[in-house]
Amino acid sequence: MKYLIYIFLMASFLGTAQHTLTIKAEGIRSSDGYIGVAVYNTEATFLKDGKTFSGTFEPTKEGKTIITIADLPEGTYAVSIFHDKNGNKELDTNFIGIPKEPVAFSMAKMKTFGPPSFKACSFRLISDLEIRIPIK
Repeated sequence: MKYLIYIFLMASFLGTAQHTLTIKAEGIRSSDGYIGVAVYNTEATFLKDGKTFSGTFEPTKEGKTIITIADLPEGTYAVSIFHDKNGNKELDTNFIGIPKEPVAFSMAKMKTFGPPSFKACSFRLISDLEIRIPIK
């Protein structure tokens, strides 16, 4: 019986491969603050406060900042990033919610009247992947 449990556990572990997503945030104009990264895995949670699947803040490097998100299971994801220039680890917005700090998305650009959809930003992660996100 021990061996069956061991085989089941090993099969479960092997069936849930984890991947690394490397994000190259490019076009950063200063080394002030952080690059905030939010990874979403559903349309329902996309850009909702506190609903990220994974995320981090990394110190900014002028020009390009490389961020690594490890241990992501295979799936569909969308990424949003912003340059937190003042280092408060929040996306600062004006009184109607328009970002005051540079924002960018995987696979899509900001629309005239709001952010792109999850579908426009999404990509399939089936192995380790590196993506470029220009931030302006």
